[in-house]
Amino acid sequence: MLANYFPLDAKSVSKLATKGLPLEKLKSQIDESIDFSLELWRSQGLDIIKSKGYYYFSTKFIPMNEAEFCIVDIETNGSKIDKHQIIEIAGLKIKNGKVIDSFESLVKCSEINEHITAITGISVKDTLNAPPLKEVLYKFKLFLGDAVFVAHDVKFDYKFISQSMQKIGLEPLLNRSLCSLALAERTVESYRYALSYLNDTFRLNPDASHHRAMSDVMTTYGLFKLSLENINENINNVEDLIKFSKEAKRLKRPKFDPLLESQQE
Repeated sequence: MLANYFPLDAKSVSKLATKGLPLEKLKSQIDESIDFSLELWRSQGLDIIKSKGYYYFSTKFIPMNEAEFCIVDIETNGSKIDKHQIIEIAGLKIKNGKVIDSFESLVKCSEINEHITAITGISVKDTLNAPPLKEVLYKFKLFLGDAVFVAHDVKFDYKFISQSMQKIGLEPLLNRSLCSLALAERTVESYRYALSYLNDTFRLNPDASHHRAMSDVMTTYGLFKLSLENINENINNVEDLIKFSKEAKRLKRPKFDPLLESQQE
């Protein structure tokens, strides 16, 4: 999910993920030197490498069992980046199906309305001793590194975090990303794909507390593992998985809600 301000056009981005981008095409779209641009992008979580005269996302060559995925979830005090902020953030770094690192923090906030508190259970009082947004995002950026950013309905979390980083003076995110909802639609048959519904159906996280960041991350982790187990196609590397999550045929949904039917029996 490369940002709008990334200098390469959509066709070039596609080639970086597939058959490679020639030097001439890369040079024609950037104002700085190649080496400077590659280092800048790498600092923003995007690693681009050269192989046999062409440039590729490094994830094109990373086997699934060697890839690092970072499952992320945030809670905010509203949906508009110009008015609202992150109040909680959590992440699990996954490699070969196992958790290798974790991150979790509340964020100091002076205004959380009653509706948000009712949903999340987080109040202003809970955040009084939490670190400020700038400190939390600096630490989170170091934690994330160049891992593949995974979230349920990834656009919201990715964009909100990226724009929040810009607000505190950091460069925006450029990490490769994967939507666990889109992947689930192609690997897990379900009447609905809301995270809470999927958890009720498949018991992904028996101790779930919906709308708390680490709880939702743990639920997404369970869903991510289930999705990978259900893939029948040959997925050789990270870019294969990203492509599959976007382009593979969605599974047919049941006509009736099986959870509702089981409750009525």
